[in-house]
Amino acid sequence: MERRRINRSNDYLFKRVFGSEESKDVLLSFLNAVLKSPPGGELKTVNLLDRELDPQHLFDRSARLDILASTGDGTLINIEVQITNEYNIPKRTMYYWAGLYHDQLSEGKTFFELCRTITINILSFNWFQDDQRYHRTFHIRDDETGKLLHDDLEIHFLELKKIESVKHSPQDPVEAWVMYLNNIEGKEMEAIAMENPGIKKALTIEQAFMRNKQERRIYELREKAIKDELSARLGSEAKGRAEGKTEGMVEAICQYLEVRFGKSSRNMQKQVKQITGLDALDKIVNKIYTASSLEEAKAVVDRAYGQ
Repeated sequence: MERRRINRSNDYLFKRVFGSEESKDVLLSFLNAVLKSPPGGELKTVNLLDRELDPQHLFDRSARLDILASTGDGTLINIEVQITNEYNIPKRTMYYWAGLYHDQLSEGKTFFELCRTITINILSFNWFQDDQRYHRTFHIRDDETGKLLHDDLEIHFLELKKIESVKHSPQDPVEAWVMYLNNIEGKEMEAIAMENPGIKKALTIEQAFMRNKQERRIYELREKAIKDELSARLGSEAKGRAEGKTEGMVEAICQYLEVRFGKSSRNMQKQVKQITGLDALDKIVNKIYTASSLEEAKAVVDRAYGQ
C-alpha cells in the first residue's frame, strides 16, 4: 500500500477534516460506517460541540484535540485520536466516557434524561494483541447470556496498524475509513474515494488544508509537539534506569519502532537488542523520533550499530 508523509492521525489535521462545519458530511459518513448504521437508519444530522483548546496550550506536548458531537436524539459521540501508547487506554476511556455521561445530568434533570454516550478511540498503535481485528465494539452485557443491560454505553476501538495486513480492497465502509486514516495514498486511495463520497470530500478538505501555509505550519508544530512528547518519554524511560544498564533504552527504542513501523521494524529491533553501548543507544534515542520513514530509522540504527 502506497503511503505519503502526511499524518492523518495528527489531531489538528483530524479536527479540521472531521470536526468543522464544512465537513459535517465527512463526519456523518465516518460515523455511519463505524456505528454500522442499517439502511434507512443512518445518522442524517450531527451537531458539533465546542472542545477547542485555548490557543496558548495548543502546542503543549500533552495537549489533545478531540471531537465531540451530538445527534438528533441527544446521543453524545466523542472521538479521540491516540498517537502514542500511554498504557492506560481502558481506564482512560472509561474515565472520559463516565465524565460525558455524568455531565448530562444537570440540576433538575432525572436519570431518564441521560442519553446514549459513544466513545470512538482511533489508535495509531496496536493495543489488543490477541488477534488482527482492527475494529472492536464494547457494551455492558450479562456474563452468561450476553443480554444487553443498556445500550447507553458503547465504546469502539479502531487500530490503524492492523489494516496493514489487509491486502484486498475495502470490503465495507469502516474498512475504507481505516485505510484512509492509515495514510494510504496513490491509486488505491483514488479507487476508495471513487466508491466513498465521504472519503472523497475528506481528501478535498485535506488537500486545501495542506495548501494553506498557516494551517500547515500549525500541523507541523503539532507533529513536533507529539514527537517531543515521545522523545521525552523515551528519554525518561531509558535514563531512569540504574547507571550502566541498557535494558530501559533498548526497550524504549523497540517500543517506539513497534508503534511507529509495526512488523516491518522487527529485524531492526533485533539489531537494537544486540547493542550494549550506552553512547550508541543514546544516539538512537536522540535521533530515532525524527525519522519520517522506515528507511531513515534503519539508517539511524545502522550508524549506531556500526560504531
